[in-house]
Amino acid sequence: MSLINTIPEMVLTTKVDDLLNWTRKSSLWYMLFGLACCAIEMMQTGGPRADLDRFGMVPRATPRTSDLMIVAGTLTLKMALRTKVLYEQMPEPKYVLSMGSCANCGGLFQLAYSVCDGVDKILPVDVYVPGCPPRPEALTEGLMLVQKKMMAEKWLVKERVASPGKLVEPVTIS
Repeated sequence: MSLINTIPEMVLTTKVDDLLNWTRKSSLWYMLFGLACCAIEMMQTGGPRADLDRFGMVPRATPRTSDLMIVAGTLTLKMALRTKVLYEQMPEPKYVLSMGSCANCGGLFQLAYSVCDGVDKILPVDVYVPGCPPRPEALTEGLMLVQKKMMAEKWLVKERVASPGKLVEPVTIS
């Protein structure tokens, strides 16, 4: 009797880390957090033409069930504290995608007294999507980079960090 005949046809072997990351990557729930004109492009990306549903991405209106915060648009200093509160309400692991020039560095409003010079001053950003406003294809590529980052995470075996204060470098779409 051979071993091949004793294994059922529907058996899948994988690592636990890969299985967990695959399930998380395939059901990414992003929080709707549109602040300015970039929110229109974010809505377009969720629409039928760009179709984020094919990646398993679902928009959520509450931070308590969201994995990803897409900051789309101009972040004012008045909204910065509220943005931080929303980020802290998200469950771990959580990711932040900065969409558009205004969210990345203040954009053409960066000289205004009321505009934050980038969302990275408030939150740890994982992926930057440049543009004013970025096209749905650019946002889709940024979301795929978040998924790629998810797939590289280790859950069962923690890697040693050389220096405890070192932050992970964010990714920028070129």
